[in-house]
Amino acid sequence: MIHLRSFSLYRPEEGDPPGFPFTLPVIQSLETLEFSAPVTFFVGENGSGKSTLLEALACAAGSITVGSESVKTDPSLAAVRRLADRMRLVWQKRTHKGFFLRAEDFFGYARKMAQTRQELEDDLRAVERDYKDRSPEAAAFARMPYAGELGEIRRRYGEGLDARSHGESFLVLFQARFVPGGLYLLDEPEAPLSPIRQLALIAALKQMVGQDAQFIIATHSPILMAFPDALIYNFDLIPPQPVAYADLEHVKLTRDFLDNPGAFLNYL
Repeated sequence: MIHLRSFSLYRPEEGDPPGFPFTLPVIQSLETLEFSAPVTFFVGENGSGKSTLLEALACAAGSITVGSESVKTDPSLAAVRRLADRMRLVWQKRTHKGFFLRAEDFFGYARKMAQTRQELEDDLRAVERDYKDRSPEAAAFARMPYAGELGEIRRRYGEGLDARSHGESFLVLFQARFVPGGLYLLDEPEAPLSPIRQLALIAALKQMVGQDAQFIIATHSPILMAFPDALIYNFDLIPPQPVAYADLEHVKLTRDFLDNPGAFLNYL
């Protein structure tokens, strides 16, 4: 399902405001970008503007965030909110489901969940202590809100995100927060994932696309970029242009390096 069909950058007569992100070549050149596939990748070198544009899309769409403040208040998104104000989104079917996730936000979310879980467990122990001389009914009633919230965390995340490796916990979080029919904006989700876990993420994406999800992903991973029939925008071209997987510099360089690493390492 394609929820977000395209966006355009609206430029007032007086021009864009000075400073970042309007100084980026990709922003200065871009007028419209279309999304013609359920999975779209933004690909390019560091500093090409792919993550900046993805963040601005999240702000313009009012996406739910994972592990950070709201896109409306997060200080790290202050500059891109100015860009989001210049965006006009065209929807095929407007959705408020889904989320925006940056790799760095995941680690903060995992720590927050571990802290919340510990606090709930401490609260339950306090109830047991404070209600030890009260009736069983009163104690059970006092435990209810803490036990209910703790049970929901366990239902979603098992023994906790902090009980697994980063890659395992990332996939658990992703699958636990998935809702069919959503728009998911992911910035470098491969960061905590081994190659085998990246393949597992591809399998999860395929399953979710079958449930009317749409994904827009900024990535450096040649593994993720191989998702079948994905639309790939190359941000090293100004403005960004669709490119075939086999023609990507990321793919060519990775293939050449794996075929003959010595040829590259001899120059280091």
